[in-house]
Amino acid sequence: MQPEIKDNIALIRIDHPPANAWNLSTMQAFSRAVEQVKTDAAVRVVVITGAGEKFFSAGFDVSDAANTEAISNIGRDLWRQIDRFPKPTIAAINGYAMGGGLELALACHFRLLADNPKIKLGLTELNLGIIPGWGGTQRLPRLVGRTKALEMILLSQTLDARAAFDCGLVDRLVPPAHLLDDAMTMAQQLAERPPVAVRYVLEAFSTGIYEGLDQGLLSEAEGAAIVRQTEDREEGFAAFKEKRKPQFSGK
Repeated sequence: MQPEIKDNIALIRIDHPPANAWNLSTMQAFSRAVEQVKTDAAVRVVVITGAGEKFFSAGFDVSDAANTEAISNIGRDLWRQIDRFPKPTIAAINGYAMGGGLELALACHFRLLADNPKIKLGLTELNLGIIPGWGGTQRLPRLVGRTKALEMILLSQTLDARAAFDCGLVDRLVPPAHLLDDAMTMAQQLAERPPVAVRYVLEAFSTGIYEGLDQGLLSEAEGAAIVRQTEDREEGFAAFKEKRKPQFSGK
């Protein structure tokens, strides 16, 4: 699962046919890919999508039940890392996103969905007598509200593309043929923003969510003080005065 890196953007494809489900080896490969793009200074934005046309990810791979505990432990930690990632993450949802697959999309900063009526999204774990275990009970209600999240989880409801957009589960509906292009266009726009400032915005957001308002405000203040000392701040002010587009270096 080698990231495809070009123009400061990393594309990671979840590639485990036929349903891009998470067995231990797929989870480990994804973890390595995430670590690589996290530490690569040349990468400013990460796009995550599913290989093939039918599935973003169908969630846990029941054929690897012997490794359930290890897979779940990695997934729980890794999805939390994505949620608090220091670089913008975009889920380009090209097909079914179920269970742990949808929980991964929930952890991303942005969600673009192929406008295909055949695609379904849901957290249907209760059909198996289990519950969402990789963050779904916490992240879903933050997007769709408490009641809608409870309906989806307790009744194992699945949503089509229009319903997912209407309730706020996804940010944009995109013609399937244009999904990856639109995700990369958005990624390029984000990659042109000042990387240090972007990182501290994301840190303040996640600190407020995980640690509360007061800590979030403190994180914001600390970030504001740091970015005032950057070369990108100088470039931003200079470009404004010269009426040109800034060229941010990430310094």
